[in-house]
Amino acid sequence: MDGSKIRSLSSGANQSGLRDYNERLLLSMLQRNGPLPGSDLARMAGLSPQTVSVILRKLEQDGLLARGEPVRGKVGKPSVPMRLNPDGVFSFGLKLGRRSAELILMDFAGKVRAQRRTTFPYPTPESILSFLQVGLEALTDEMPTKLRHRLCGIGIAAPYELWNWHQLVGAPEATSQLWKNINLQEEVGKFSDLPVFMVNDATAACRAEHVYGRGKEYRDYAYFFIAAFIGGGIVLNHSVYEGHQGNAGALGSLPSIGPSGESRQLIDIASLHVLEGRLLEAGLDPARLWQTPQDWSGLARYVDPWVGQAAQELAKASISICSVIDFETIMIDGSFPNEVKQALVERTQRYLQTQDTRGLVPPTICAGEIGGKAREIGAACGPIFSQFLLNTNTGVF
Repeated sequence: MDGSKIRSLSSGANQSGLRDYNERLLLSMLQRNGPLPGSDLARMAGLSPQTVSVILRKLEQDGLLARGEPVRGKVGKPSVPMRLNPDGVFSFGLKLGRRSAELILMDFAGKVRAQRRTTFPYPTPESILSFLQVGLEALTDEMPTKLRHRLCGIGIAAPYELWNWHQLVGAPEATSQLWKNINLQEEVGKFSDLPVFMVNDATAACRAEHVYGRGKEYRDYAYFFIAAFIGGGIVLNHSVYEGHQGNAGALGSLPSIGPSGESRQLIDIASLHVLEGRLLEAGLDPARLWQTPQDWSGLARYVDPWVGQAAQELAKASISICSVIDFETIMIDGSFPNEVKQALVERTQRYLQTQDTRGLVPPTICAGEIGGKAREIGAACGPIFSQFLLNTNTGVF
């Protein structure tokens, strides 16, 4: 698929020269809506039934689509819904975090087929590249031989300008500076022929929620992902918007004011490293925050105050965001247990009601669905999205 000009998810083109666009259009519709018969796809896309039939046949022959069970009971021939074939495409996703790295193998339907994890005091290029190389080989070897040619790429989700975070990460400055002069795409290319797609880690989490979670419910929204550092993403016109530097939605950098009037950022208040610091001060092991499965029972004395403070700042940040773009909702997710997420969402909604909203339509606050694996899932989604689905916020593929 070499790509063509696009307009929106609701309009197609019958010209043969735009067939690649139409293929992406139909695949995107099936991804967002689930199995559909050709007649429904033709109506939704504004394409002729004959055009849709030809495209669906081609996509089925290519192994990207599979037929569902015929739907009977209506007038005429039974309709046959088409769906994405989970075995049609595979990709790898790597999440580079403050204390750990996760590598997953994901299929076309968004299911994680296999995964690897490593932990460290702080990330170094050497350790991450070694983990990735060994992991790629192991996960590929575990795949059925007949499916390996369907691997389409490697997505890597990493924090923006990781070399500037040495104080928060706890790494020596000289070690962190190693990240400044390394090109991960070139380094990975030394041991893999698969194309490599880089993305900001919070943007990757936003993409995972948008493609596989609650993002399907909304056209435009802002998204907070809270891990060791809080980050975010924005969705416009049904697509994640990355910006020309790939750093759109850097919501963790939103300004705030400290108790003494000092300048701070949201990342200094609503991140889990703040909670980690409180546990350390109390003589507790903060590693419990990052264990899988997550169990924060017994930590309420420290978690509840953090939730309250984070919720107040998130409410202020939500108003600031919506003063720029009229978002439908603000979505919150992160690397914490569901009960903590629900408490954070509810308290943010409560604090939002106390904010000065003159001239604004206050957004709703809702919880994301993907959770702690959103960054690696979003990373793995990158190669699939770039090669098979539509991005309505760009003029070309």
